[in-house]
Amino acid sequence: SAAPSSTKPPTEASADEQHQKKRKEKDLLDLCQGEKPPYNLKAFKLRINFPEEYPFRPPTVKFTTKIYHPNVDSDGQVCLPIISNENWKPCTKTCQVLEALNVLVNTPDLGQPLRVRLADLLMQDPELFHREAEEFTLQFGEARPS
Repeated sequence: SAAPSSTKPPTEASADEQHQKKRKEKDLLDLCQGEKPPYNLKAFKLRINFPEEYPFRPPTVKFTTKIYHPNVDSDGQVCLPIISNENWKPCTKTCQVLEALNVLVNTPDLGQPLRVRLADLLMQDPELFHREAEEFTLQFGEARPS
């Protein structure tokens, strides 16, 4: 009978495969900390996923903490122009992506909402939007690092 594969030393190829897999899983976990109410009350975890073709293809950004925001859908996907396929440039740095994300969180882009209802609410009744966003943030947001 064949020996269990775990007893074989890793070959060059499988070691390289492991390295590739690790690279692919090289997600960047980060915290987005808004500066303006209601997002300044808590922090929001996000994951940046780098495709194998990075930097020739853009990373994807996803909030893993729920956020009440017109430009983030209920699954945490973000509409961020800097990482769209048509705007992406291989020289774009991760810090620039995070900066653009921070700007978007603080200043929602009502021209490209992923959640039209929230965009409409923000335009028609900003006070109610901020109240709801604040409650949501307090309920789901992460503690901000001190």
